[in-house]
Amino acid sequence: MAARNTRATPPLRTLCLLGSVAGGVLLFHGCGGEPGESDEAETPEGAGDVNTQLAGRLAAGDAIFGLFSGDHTAEAGAAMAATRPLDFVFYSLESGPFDIPALESYAAGMAEASGNMGTHPMLLRIPPIRDGHDEARDRAAQGLAAGVAGIVYPHVETAEEAALAVDALGDAAWPGNPDGHLISFLLIEDQVGLDNVREIVSTPGVSAVSPGPGDLRRVYDGDMEKVEEAIQIVLAACLEFDVPCGVTANADDVAMRIEQGFRVIIATQPEAVAAGMAAAGR
Repeated sequence: MAARNTRATPPLRTLCLLGSVAGGVLLFHGCGGEPGESDEAETPEGAGDVNTQLAGRLAAGDAIFGLFSGDHTAEAGAAMAATRPLDFVFYSLESGPFDIPALESYAAGMAEASGNMGTHPMLLRIPPIRDGHDEARDRAAQGLAAGVAGIVYPHVETAEEAALAVDALGDAAWPGNPDGHLISFLLIEDQVGLDNVREIVSTPGVSAVSPGPGDLRRVYDGDMEKVEEAIQIVLAACLEFDVPCGVTANADDVAMRIEQGFRVIIATQPEAVAAGMAAAGR
């Protein structure tokens, strides 16, 4: 087992205060409570705008746009704070040490550098559920306790795994709770997942589903025509069951993806975010 990173990071209470100083907006939903629970007494005015903006936009039928986090450092978080406009940061701990202190440090750097602009919500990708159901629940709980806006589950293969992904978010999961703010974002990246795509997508309470082009490229030995066919299979299931569909995109293809019906865009560069928002009328 890899050694846990022991770098000094601010406690969650300090991170909450950083959010409060940054324009009265919090990133950390669970400050002072259990994962998925709100603490209205300690949430400053205006915090709900950040805490609910992803679910709110998806509920309204909007497309949302995020960027990969880059390095897992406070400095990278501070740099991400300057990227505007942006709906979320995609932060991956799928491989390597499951380093929540590094995530907290990144988030603190982003919140502190955001000033009165307000910080960005974060979506955390954890290791696959197939690596262990109890482990997946524990990792999701750790991420939620650190204040992320949602959990990204890679390599989802069955409706059973999809149901676990939703359940691990608790009562604050959207859209099971129409007023909820936590997002379950499921990635279909394997042939078995594609075979079960309709069952996965139609699982009650799933927030969003996305094909994983990188892993699907390996599944199909680099045959990009088959990869695109798989992407469209996932999109068709999402459109059938009215579940927001995600995809990675760059500045050259993001407008096409928006036109096709994708609504959760993980952009590869800030220029793609700007182009996508323009294409989506935002």
